[in-house]
Amino acid sequence: MEATKQREIDITKYYIEKMAVLIAKRPKPPVALVITHGCQMNGRDSEKLRGMLVAMGYEVAEGDIADPDLVIFNTCCVRENAENKLYGNLGRYKEQKRKNPGMKLVLCGCMMQQDVVVDKIMQSYSYVDVIFGTHNIYRFPELLHSNFVTESNIVDIWKDAEEIVEDLPSIRQFPFKASVNIMYGCDNFCTFCIVPYVRGRERSRRPEDILDEIRSQVADGVTEIMLLGQNVDSYGKGVGSNFAELLHRVAEIDGVRRIRFTSSHPKDVSDEVIFAMRDLDKVCKHLHLPFQAGSTRVLEAMNRGYTKEGYLDLIGRLKAAMPQIAITTDIMVGFPGETEEDFGHTLDVVRQARFAGAFTFLYSRRQGTAADSMSCQVPEDVMKQRFDRLLTEVNAITSEVALGKQGMILQVVPEVVGKHGILNGRADDNSLVHFAGSTDLLGVPVDVKITEARTFYLNGEIVNGHTVL
Repeated sequence: MEATKQREIDITKYYIEKMAVLIAKRPKPPVALVITHGCQMNGRDSEKLRGMLVAMGYEVAEGDIADPDLVIFNTCCVRENAENKLYGNLGRYKEQKRKNPGMKLVLCGCMMQQDVVVDKIMQSYSYVDVIFGTHNIYRFPELLHSNFVTESNIVDIWKDAEEIVEDLPSIRQFPFKASVNIMYGCDNFCTFCIVPYVRGRERSRRPEDILDEIRSQVADGVTEIMLLGQNVDSYGKGVGSNFAELLHRVAEIDGVRRIRFTSSHPKDVSDEVIFAMRDLDKVCKHLHLPFQAGSTRVLEAMNRGYTKEGYLDLIGRLKAAMPQIAITTDIMVGFPGETEEDFGHTLDVVRQARFAGAFTFLYSRRQGTAADSMSCQVPEDVMKQRFDRLLTEVNAITSEVALGKQGMILQVVPEVVGKHGILNGRADDNSLVHFAGSTDLLGVPVDVKITEARTFYLNGEIVNGHTVL
């Protein structure tokens, strides 16, 4: 297996070099744009795409630009609006392709794993040059080279993959933060979710490979690690480890200051993970724990594997172990068959759990999922009315939770310079904090006293100019 993985890496490097030869013949480096939709795993994939583009000789632009030479859309299919956004963007680039036939349009990511989507693109957007999916991102240089040489559309979609090829060039958004995939795919098959069909079944990376990657990132200046997976708490199948053990081993690496992770599934959060979060100072005291719906009846229809009472019990155990923990969540409104009584249970969970933040969204039908064929689809006007009520409840509680931090001193790592030179950073509990400071503090932990609490962020000031080293 290791020999196969190395062969794939060698092939990727070979085509990067061949593309670099073609690009070097141009009078100036072409400009590429990578547009990312969806989750943090898509964001990590886009870092690899940017890294490969730079290795091939492209300049990778930040933000929107008028006349890019290559545009990659890294797509998401979790909700319908993400798909509609892609089609709108493709229409926007049609005229640019007509004026500049040499411009390349590339589509990849979760949407491309659906046959109906690829068929639609080939019929209605035939000017797209390269299409590939979630399993073969490392083949991008080879596919792009084939398009350059043959000047024909290239479509390469794999239904699954056994190899996990991670040793690719990468361009991080922050020099001091890095995301590291620890696993791919999902075995849960929630009835509303398309992810297992487009990301495949669970595959865990060997812990040694993960640790080696983190050590390499630390040597490059990284101090904060985000461990990524569709369901990190089920990490370890087939590799002789588990997620709690991995957290302990990552915490042992010199140079790592902070460890974060996402996403967690309530049915798989073990006591060992809770204790690891409690006992390891480097593990941030923030947990994103989607509950989706408060009604046990709806949770069963969703195939979530836990009950309302079980979820609230888990919240209680987390807060008993770590009173300072910030818990955020995902909440869905309008799953098929949801009644007013069911929705009332969702509001009850929100009131009891008192989340520090929540992503709230309307149920979106996804072709190919079990929920798509369920009867009793909730009318759109009912969904929207419930959504507004939920949002009012969530925002009120989030504001109260934020207000409780006023006057506290939090350790914050400044990440970017915002408006008027104000630094924006994240506290250990993932609170967004704004405060005045110099740019040389970017990436450096500082103590900040919270002077004002808003619903979605905190304002503060550095305590006595003290820097935490």
